[in-house]
Amino acid sequence: MLDQLKNMDAREIELPNTVFIRDIDSRVLQGIVLQILSKIENIGLIEGNLFDSLLGRDMDRVKGIHVEQEQKGKSVTVRVEINIFYGVSIPEKSEEIQTKISEEITQWTGLHVSSIHVVFKNLITPQETSEEAKEEESLEPTY
Repeated sequence: MLDQLKNMDAREIELPNTVFIRDIDSRVLQGIVLQILSKIENIGLIEGNLFDSLLGRDMDRVKGIHVEQEQKGKSVTVRVEINIFYGVSIPEKSEEIQTKISEEITQWTGLHVSSIHVVFKNLITPQETSEEAKEEESLEPTY
């Protein structure tokens, strides 16, 4: 009898009828993945389209990041769509992305990551990068 009481959680005695539930909204998980991807070099995020911006949707923040939760198994399935710079090893970059997402989601949420699907949507060439830099410079105010 004493062995059973040792293994009992103290909350069972103090709060016998209380049910503890924790839900994590998909936006939180998308935000975590977004933060992870922003720290990884040689990739680019998928940008929002014109239709979303006309409707005032804030979809560009999480565009290309899809997260599904399974409540019973307390697991998460992640799908990320990204652009990659030319000359970067796709298998190595994919492994880096998958490892970081799995580690950080598990660390921050306590959920099991059952699968991570990385989709490389576009190739960013050095020429595109230099053109974007020139456009940004021309938009900066001159004093």
